[in-house]
Amino acid sequence: MDVQMAVFHCADGFLKQLMVTKLSQCQYALPLLVPDPFTRQIEFPLWTFRRVNKSWKMRNTNNEIISRTQSIYKAETPMVFFFRFGSVSSSKSHLINSLINEKHNTFFHRNCPGSSKTRVLMDGVVEIAWFCPSGKNTDNFTDCVAFCNLHGDAGDHEKQLQILTEMASVNVVLMPQLDRNDRSSATIQNLYTNRKPLICIFTEDESAVIEMKRNTFKMGLKDRNKSDVSEELKKAINVCLAESSSTFRLEDVSKHSDIRVDEEDDDDCRRGRAAAQQMMCLLENKDLTEIKESFLPHQGKLWRQWSQKNKELHRPQAEKKEIDISRAQTEMLNIRQQQHEFKISEFMKFFFKKIYSHDENEKMFFLKWLRILLDEHISADLSALHHKYNKKKSTVVKFKEDHAKSEKLTAEQTCHEKISEELQAAAFGLEHIMREISQIYESCSSVKKNKKDLQFDFSSLPSLAAEMMISGFPLELMDGDAAHVPVIWISAVLDQLIQKLGDQRVFVLSVLGLQSSGKSTMLNAMFGLQFAVSAGRCTRGAFMQLLKVSEEIKTQMNFDYILVVETVGLHALAGRSTRNHDDELATFVVGIGNLTLINIFGENPSEMQDILQIVVQAFIRMKKVGLNPSCVFVHQNVSDVTAGEKNLEGKRRLQETLDEMTKLAAKDEVYDAERFSDVIRFDVQNDVKYFDQLWEGKPPMAPPNPDYCENIQELNKYIFSHVANSHRMILTYLKVSIQDTWEALLNEQYIFRFRNSLEISAYRKLETEYSKWSWCLRSAMMETENKLYNQIENEALHEVEETDLQKELKKTSEEVEKSMSEFFEKDKDKHILIHWKTSFEIKIKELQQNIVRETKRKLNGILQQQDLQRKIDAQRTLHENTLYEKSKGLALKLRDKAKDEKTLKKEFDLLWKKSMKKIIRDTPAIKEIHMMKDVRKILSDAYGSSNVDHWREGRDIFSVLSYYDYIKVKRSGGYFTNAIRSAKDKFVYVLSKENEFQIKSITTDVALQTDKMIQSFNISKMGYNKSCTEQLTGYIIKRVTEHEKGPVKYVFKKEFFIDLVLSICMRASKMITDQYRMFREANDPVIYVEKEREEYYSIFQKYCHGAISAAIFGEIICQKLKEPIEQSVYKKTARDVANEMRSNCESLNGNRSNLEKHILKTLAEGEDFDKYMDYILTPRDHFKSFIRDEVSRCITDKFSVSVLPKMKENIKLLQQKIMKAAHESTEHVQVNSGDVGLWLKRFTQQLSDELIFSEKDLSGVKHDDVDFTLLEDVIKQALTALISDISSSFSTETFPVNLDYKFRPDQLLIDHLCQCCWVQCPFCEATCTRTIGNHDGDHIVDFHRVTGITGLSYIGTGNLAVQICTSAVASSGQYFYQDDYQDDGVPWKEYRRAGKVFADWSISPDLSELPYWKWFVCRFKDNLEKLYNKTFERSGEIPDEWRKYSKQEAIESLDQYI
Repeated sequence: MDVQMAVFHCADGFLKQLMVTKLSQCQYALPLLVPDPFTRQIEFPLWTFRRVNKSWKMRNTNNEIISRTQSIYKAETPMVFFFRFGSVSSSKSHLINSLINEKHNTFFHRNCPGSSKTRVLMDGVVEIAWFCPSGKNTDNFTDCVAFCNLHGDAGDHEKQLQILTEMASVNVVLMPQLDRNDRSSATIQNLYTNRKPLICIFTEDESAVIEMKRNTFKMGLKDRNKSDVSEELKKAINVCLAESSSTFRLEDVSKHSDIRVDEEDDDDCRRGRAAAQQMMCLLENKDLTEIKESFLPHQGKLWRQWSQKNKELHRPQAEKKEIDISRAQTEMLNIRQQQHEFKISEFMKFFFKKIYSHDENEKMFFLKWLRILLDEHISADLSALHHKYNKKKSTVVKFKEDHAKSEKLTAEQTCHEKISEELQAAAFGLEHIMREISQIYESCSSVKKNKKDLQFDFSSLPSLAAEMMISGFPLELMDGDAAHVPVIWISAVLDQLIQKLGDQRVFVLSVLGLQSSGKSTMLNAMFGLQFAVSAGRCTRGAFMQLLKVSEEIKTQMNFDYILVVETVGLHALAGRSTRNHDDELATFVVGIGNLTLINIFGENPSEMQDILQIVVQAFIRMKKVGLNPSCVFVHQNVSDVTAGEKNLEGKRRLQETLDEMTKLAAKDEVYDAERFSDVIRFDVQNDVKYFDQLWEGKPPMAPPNPDYCENIQELNKYIFSHVANSHRMILTYLKVSIQDTWEALLNEQYIFRFRNSLEISAYRKLETEYSKWSWCLRSAMMETENKLYNQIENEALHEVEETDLQKELKKTSEEVEKSMSEFFEKDKDKHILIHWKTSFEIKIKELQQNIVRETKRKLNGILQQQDLQRKIDAQRTLHENTLYEKSKGLALKLRDKAKDEKTLKKEFDLLWKKSMKKIIRDTPAIKEIHMMKDVRKILSDAYGSSNVDHWREGRDIFSVLSYYDYIKVKRSGGYFTNAIRSAKDKFVYVLSKENEFQIKSITTDVALQTDKMIQSFNISKMGYNKSCTEQLTGYIIKRVTEHEKGPVKYVFKKEFFIDLVLSICMRASKMITDQYRMFREANDPVIYVEKEREEYYSIFQKYCHGAISAAIFGEIICQKLKEPIEQSVYKKTARDVANEMRSNCESLNGNRSNLEKHILKTLAEGEDFDKYMDYILTPRDHFKSFIRDEVSRCITDKFSVSVLPKMKENIKLLQQKIMKAAHESTEHVQVNSGDVGLWLKRFTQQLSDELIFSEKDLSGVKHDDVDFTLLEDVIKQALTALISDISSSFSTETFPVNLDYKFRPDQLLIDHLCQCCWVQCPFCEATCTRTIGNHDGDHIVDFHRVTGITGLSYIGTGNLAVQICTSAVASSGQYFYQDDYQDDGVPWKEYRRAGKVFADWSISPDLSELPYWKWFVCRFKDNLEKLYNKTFERSGEIPDEWRKYSKQEAIESLDQYI
């Protein structure tokens, strides 16, 4: 007891109250008067009693049993005061225990285990305990009686003695014997003469009880039977109580002077109480059933109405159109507006004033006081209502048993339900105040403005709730009255929790059980929580409470908090509980929990069946959406749980019941399951826990059962072992999980509605990482390709093997593997990502193999073209060297006229002119090309000139709305064209969507392959001839012909062949023309020789002035290096720019969804309808165009700060490498006594990886003896001038012009970013957002579009559809016709039945459409109507609500939803 009192003295007010509350629950005595161990001042800890409630039953004058539950500090009961004088041989505490409960040590005494003879802190302490009768004849006392016990010699504690003897109904004093000379004799004399009953017990006396006078007794204890003593004392006390009219009220103790009352002494407690009392004054004289409607209006009818509307909006309906959805959303917004217009009651204003003005400690006292006073305020009325409810329930049951007339039974049931509603309305606690705050916040959030009478910004309200959660208060997660989760509020509160605590790791323990099945008691015992445990409470829904774990557990379990989610009200009051609501509640808490604890009370088969059916259905729903929560069954109040055979039998029966419930639930959920183990991993031996009865004996005086406490500890260990093996869930994930699970439950068919945002988010992140990994591999291979390309051009490499390329890529490949491994092992979503680990590892390996193969193909293609390339290069070298030799010969003749610059210039110009004439005469002219003319000629020969001549350049087959003009449908009796059916409000495709998909697929693939063919022609190096066009045309026609011979239902008209060839070639013409321009510039002597005229003249001058061989040779080398240096710098800078944009450009540094988001923003800002349709109809081309524009913008905007520095850095590095090569070549020649040939060979070999520069470039240049040291100096000087000259030409204008087509940064990024999935939704043509082309699983898109955007209309009308895919598939009565000749439509909700084009798509039926597309339809309504020659009228009427979206809101929605 000294230890207990030491803790009590050291504790603050809140811990003291918790200690006293727990002691009371365990039927132990409570400290009433406590002397200060230092000052000896007496303290009355009234605050600690405020949460203590006692229940008892007693009989009235009519012998009816009356139940009472009361806060003990207000209860007026008789009080028996025990004290002693002197040292006595018998234990006073033990004697009191025999009166209250002889099987339990209510008062700790000298004979208890762990007791000691000495007392340090207990002397002078007065403890109190209550006897609470059960209404039976065997009760020791017929009324609730308080027993007070003064520890120590009463003579030493006069103040305590005075207070308690005055307040007692009966005084009982123990002493050895009566001695007139003893200091206590005067006190005994006063008590004896007082009229108040007195019982004197002498420990050294052997006599039985004797009534000395009226209400005054004496008795002895020495050598007497303890049972006899107890019985006599009990009778004597009952006699005294019958005669005494005085009662004891705990609160009255505070009226005595010279004692300190904790509530008055603590300023925070006093101010908190005063504030709470002020609030309670506002509730005085108010009808309890109307209080909430008056003081908490935001959570009343409008909130319930809004909740019901929201559920109706999400539930499938036969004819739910977009206009109906929009109207419903408008109605809901209007309800929110009305809710927002409610004035905040004075009650809530006062609450806000106090909660925002106090410091933390005072705020806690205020909240606890408010809870105490609210419970006190409603307790009497609730008790009366419960009495009425139970009485009426008995009547209803009796009527049913007697088979009463239906009118009478109905009347009684109606009355019963009305009382139930009154009970619900009368419930008023702190949770309802918090619910009101939640609805104030949600209404403000919905209308996006603060309330006029709110003195602070509504955005601060979630912070208040978060602080309360941190302080240990439960928060309502699901409002059971409205049967709805306030998702906006809960999300905001969790955001604030994250802000205050950090994104902590939580383990979510969900608890399911029927009303009053002992869940709260179990949780409070296990975790010390504060869930309400009174059976009289009428709360419904789910509550969550945050439990911080110790540092030791945190380290062991890798969790920071346990979040306990408790369901309240399953199978609660009549008229309020429905099977649907219970299923919903159970599914919700199971869905968000890591472990679900299913609590079963007693062995009643019907009750067990009720809870198990709900639970099994919830787990089947989880199983069907890929969630795998765990469960443990706790079977409470089972007698004789130690009997092993009974346990085994009980587990067998539970297993059978679970299997039976599984079969029933599986039928409801259309799921194939025979046993519970088919649904969830479950071991009946380990996952079922049996609990003994909570009380050891019968309440209300029974103490807790020690076996129950042991059961609690075992369950605690089980849960923590499960925690250690569970994946981590951070608070952010919890928020998303709550949103997803509730969104799914809003829809009636849960399975088809579940959208796992956590998985989607994790997959998006994985795609972003995959994009980075693949770019690393591509970037590394680009470097290798460039190096090997240079070697091939320099004739230093004659064969490319895959093994060589794999070796080059090995280092990067290992780095990527390491990065992947770390990502999958360390990312916070690793438990989700593990599902895709293997498939993505395979995809990276496949990508690496494809990159290697493609690089090998390109390089070998260049090797195959080398013979022709050598001829072209040899001709150019011949021309250059001929000019060099002629200019050298002329210079030697004119050396004596070297000072006459005019003569030299004139002679050189004359030589140049003659030489150029000869070159032009001897070299075939490189003419302009007319690719489209060649194409038309080929097509005219094949299909007739009349068909080709009518082709217009504006007719692009890739932009057509439908291919129906290009085909004839195969029929057994021939071919016939498409016809359109007529029926009301049905969606129709003019051409089968499967056919459309097949045709679009073949055209897209042919276009992609022809792009690769054009690149393989290497026109910039090899030139162009008509055979290129013939190969392209032949390939296209061959592919299309093969396609129509396959298993398709149509054949192509010749117009299709013509338009496809012309469209592809028209698109390719610019690329071919640009490449041919580069070829001409490099190979037309008129162009390339003329470009080098100044360099030739410079060398000519040097010869004329008698320059030595080394100076001229160095000049020639630098002249030959100019073009290779420029090429290398531009290529390297292109790769650098691409790398930087991949890292820093917002639109290009993420995954596919991110890129699309920026495209949509750009389109909205530009408001160009034609560009929109280009994006919708030809997404791949639009993506490419967007990437080119982004790169061009970046280059233009950041040229001076980003591109130019890179170019200068790259050219500087090249200069250093060239000089290093020159120096090492000189050293090599000097060591090996070599000549110029050796020097040149060494020099070009060292640069072969970096530059296209080889010995052949100088093969025709004669070089005499050269001073190599001087040559090095000449190169250094000339190279510096050359680098300066090249650098001066760097500009925004020249950069894009001088880039090689294959090595442009935009092309590099296109090659990388466009290797994704391009399949379009068969309804709205939104493009699949998977980053990987050959991805696993269904096609998905973040948000679908309005289907009318693609021309989809209602059959038999000219009305464009306004349906959005996600809401259409949620409807139960809408159909679409995938074929113009199809007799039966396909229900939208069963769209996968329509065939592969549809079956490969996952379209989540919900209302998660993007406001962006609603804005688009309103903004471009006229354009769409004109394009399709249809209107948005009648069935296709655009909802007025859509017109409210502004462009800015549409753009902002992209950031919000994508």
